[in-house]
Amino acid sequence: MSSILFRLGRFSFRHKWWVIVAWIAALVITGSLVNAMQPKFSKDFELPGTDGGTAMTQLEEYFPAANKAQSQASTTVVIGAEDGLAAHTAEIDKLVTGLQSLPKATKDAIVNPVTAAAAAPQMASAVLGDEGRVGLITVPQGIDLMDVKLESKTELLDVLEKHRVNGLQVEATGGVMSAQEQGGAAEMIGFAIAFVIMIVAFGALIAAFIPLVTGIVGVGLTMMLVTLSAEWISVNQSATGIITMLGIAVSIDYALFIVSRYRSEINRGGSREDAAGRAVGTAGTAVVFAGLTVVIAVAALMVIGLPFITQMGLGAALAIIVAVLAALTFIPALLGAFGRFAFSPRIPWLRHGDADESTETFGVKFGSMVVKRPVVFIVAGLAILIAAALPIKGMQIGMDTTTDDEVAAQELVAKGFGEGVAGPLVAVMHTDNGTIDNAANAAVTQIAKLPGVASPDALMWMGNGTTDPKNPNVGANSAIIQIVPKTAPSAPETHDLVEDIRGIAGDIEKQGASIHVGGQTAIMSDLSAKLDKALIPYLVVVVGLAFLIMIGVFRSLWVPLIGTVGFLFSVLATFGITTWIFTDGALGMIDHTKPIIAFLPIFLIGVVFGLAMDYQVFLVTRMREEYMHGMSAKEAIVAGYRHGSRVVTSAAIIMISVFAAFMLAPDTTAKMMGFALAIAVFFDAFIIRMIVVPAVISLLGDRAWGLPKWLDKLVVDFDIEGSKVRDRGIDETTETLVADAEALEAK
Repeated sequence: MSSILFRLGRFSFRHKWWVIVAWIAALVITGSLVNAMQPKFSKDFELPGTDGGTAMTQLEEYFPAANKAQSQASTTVVIGAEDGLAAHTAEIDKLVTGLQSLPKATKDAIVNPVTAAAAAPQMASAVLGDEGRVGLITVPQGIDLMDVKLESKTELLDVLEKHRVNGLQVEATGGVMSAQEQGGAAEMIGFAIAFVIMIVAFGALIAAFIPLVTGIVGVGLTMMLVTLSAEWISVNQSATGIITMLGIAVSIDYALFIVSRYRSEINRGGSREDAAGRAVGTAGTAVVFAGLTVVIAVAALMVIGLPFITQMGLGAALAIIVAVLAALTFIPALLGAFGRFAFSPRIPWLRHGDADESTETFGVKFGSMVVKRPVVFIVAGLAILIAAALPIKGMQIGMDTTTDDEVAAQELVAKGFGEGVAGPLVAVMHTDNGTIDNAANAAVTQIAKLPGVASPDALMWMGNGTTDPKNPNVGANSAIIQIVPKTAPSAPETHDLVEDIRGIAGDIEKQGASIHVGGQTAIMSDLSAKLDKALIPYLVVVVGLAFLIMIGVFRSLWVPLIGTVGFLFSVLATFGITTWIFTDGALGMIDHTKPIIAFLPIFLIGVVFGLAMDYQVFLVTRMREEYMHGMSAKEAIVAGYRHGSRVVTSAAIIMISVFAAFMLAPDTTAKMMGFALAIAVFFDAFIIRMIVVPAVISLLGDRAWGLPKWLDKLVVDFDIEGSKVRDRGIDETTETLVADAEALEAK
């Protein structure tokens, strides 16, 4: 493979303008197609194969009006006053008038709960709670929930703010409150930090700029390809965030490795064209296999069986593939275009190029210490990770989608009406044999007896019959029952209630009907359960395939095993510290604690495992390369630090910076994702890859680099250390010089 990549790198360098034009043309063509077709991302959230998914499908089919109502923005405004809402009737009337003036608001449905309760005492408990100190105002607007803009939320918040006077608390949840600020700031911050780090790494402006250009082009092309695909297949908008996040980080990282190796190869001698070929043939081989491990890790998210997660995985895999192709072709072309100016203008106070073999850099000194006292570093590194993992015992998994600016409203609702009001369950029933009456009545009776139901006496069913307009239940073949749990949507007791309701399905089937439980709370419960079930198969697929690839890359059993076990330590530490910060509320980093979002563990495992193997490949392959070219096992480790520690450190800091920038988002969930990914890369890159793995390899010595004879015959030699191209161009230059000298001597 190294020979093929050598030729590809040299070709791209030699035919630089053709390659650059080809990349720009691909960008322009896809951009033009996107602009012409105007494809749109899907915003539907589907859970095929789950009971909640079936319930929502039936709701859409048999109750189209109710389903449409659920798809429209309906915000719940919650008001509270310690001296009773009746004392604030005049101000509440003004609030209602303001809410009725909102765009597309259904004015007749927006009423003062105090006056409504007085007019209909039998309905008072539905709008007033806590002995009249808490009230609910429903604000329906003719805006599709999937099209809610931040402008609608701002308009609502402006109205609420005007009426927070004289002890009247006014909050809101649901509906337009789901709107969030558009992304973009985090990406720009990530790019800026990456540029600064690359200036330090290369000591030159143009060399630092080249990976940045590659990242922009690679991510831009990926996003346009993903957008274009939405013309023919359903692509959820939620998939775009991780594609952008990973695409930026990986594109810059891979470019960083190629440019750094190119600089080293220039210093070794030969033409720049051959140096580019050798850089792609050596570091490029590592990029290919590192990229392959990430592609496997994210594409394997398909095994979960959830469309939006599958789309995230496949979109991220496409971003990685584009990043690898750009590193192998676009980077050498850009290096060729800049020629001898690639590493200028130089920053005078920064180091330029690799240190010579006699210089003891910080990386060399640190590597020497690790090799000299490997046991100390192994124990210290693992002790840090174990300490970080301790809070994992309190880890809670859930799908609390409440944003920070909805927390106050949710607390008021819980105070006045109980925690479960925020997450009602919807049981959908259907029969193909006559009417639903008997089955629905039986279901209501059984559900009312369940311990987790908040108001069993208020349970009733509504049918889809049309025989009598005054009584829609007549002739109905389908029914819906709304159940309010006693506990919060993310509470384990609420999940138990969902399963208890589904537990009566057998009795309902005996009456010729079916029952399925839906609603956001049930769907989130199903999502958590499906993710938990998929975790082990996913780990087997990802770790198994990556382990086999690593055997081929390192031609060793020990190195892949050490890397994989080390990854488990870093993941446990990540879960522990994330729980400590976001669930336990340590250090005051967040205002409102939350359980770990359900899809974070499996998603983090996939992404971080792929990135972990990146750093394993980039650092350890250089150690293997030096070992295969004659160094002792311990000398090779120190040489690996000499040539790779600065680049790997820079790459890891870039990755951490890109992920950590997402912590600036206003939403706690986004902060949690950014923090978990950033701290995972920190633990894995700096503790496992830079300390523990080299220390264990040092203990193993020569045994680390070898395969059993029977396995050695079966494993393909990928030449990851670039033996076939290591001196290409240098040997030819030397031979030419010798020949010229001999010819001169002959004359």
